[in-house]
Amino acid sequence: MASRKRRLQPPAYPGRCGTSSELQAAAEKLECGAAAEPRVRDNGAATELQPRVHGAAAEPRDKGAAAEPRHQDHGATCTERFHACTESPRRLLWDFFRRPCVALARECLGQVMVRRLADGTEVRGRIVETEAYLGGEDYASHSRGGRRSLRNAAMFMSPGTLYVYQIYGLYFCLNVSSEGDGAAVLVRSLEPLQGLDTMRGLRSKRRKAGGKPLKDHQLCNGPSKLCQALDITKSFDQEHLAAAADLWMEPGPQAIAGTEIISSSRIGIGYAGEWVSKPLRFYIKNNKCVSVIDRKAEAMND
Repeated sequence: MASRKRRLQPPAYPGRCGTSSELQAAAEKLECGAAAEPRVRDNGAATELQPRVHGAAAEPRDKGAAAEPRHQDHGATCTERFHACTESPRRLLWDFFRRPCVALARECLGQVMVRRLADGTEVRGRIVETEAYLGGEDYASHSRGGRRSLRNAAMFMSPGTLYVYQIYGLYFCLNVSSEGDGAAVLVRSLEPLQGLDTMRGLRSKRRKAGGKPLKDHQLCNGPSKLCQALDITKSFDQEHLAAAADLWMEPGPQAIAGTEIISSSRIGIGYAGEWVSKPLRFYIKNNKCVSVIDRKAEAMND
């Protein structure tokens, strides 16, 4: 836990880690509600959405449209909750996520996703593959054409809000909202760094008995696999990575050069017409933990 760790100095560039004054400023934003910009309009009236601050459901701020809270609030103020969940001195804060979708998808590569489990164990994985979903005309996006529902509301919230959805009624996928109406980045694969045995145990709960043991690079090489390995469920939906108590991002050990990033088409969107071939998937070249290698795209990149 934090008391047993050596504290690291945050890097001196904006948008990555916060100084104490930045942390306090962010805490004050939470105390005041941390409202997102009014992006969705119904009959001419703006409906303002905000991410959940650990334990509180996001609510439409127009009258008469209250959302049912998902968790009970046990009396802590927003500031108290903020300081409790930002004890990592390396947590990426609000400004990091304030980028257009494609820029955020590329910038997330090499950053480290951290999950604190119920027993205090922390597991870490470096992001090696992402996909950008632009909303609007992007037919592969859940928010195409401005579609908004209870399921995808997080896509319209402030950049850095978690959008967690379920597929086939069984598996979860983790996304992070960006700038742009209804835009979000799918976190597709991680390179496990810490807590590999814990990840392996969590993955084994969803696998058939007697199967071959998973190799390290197989633990998080897919969007649902990484959610299993980090025990990420729908409970994280609409929380913000700058403030969530048990899930956050930290700067990676090294910067990823542009020549190391491969752009290719996204996976599993055969229904999306002309958007099928758009190069909106990004991954780190020659990384074994990437889910699908695109040799043609790599050859074009050389």
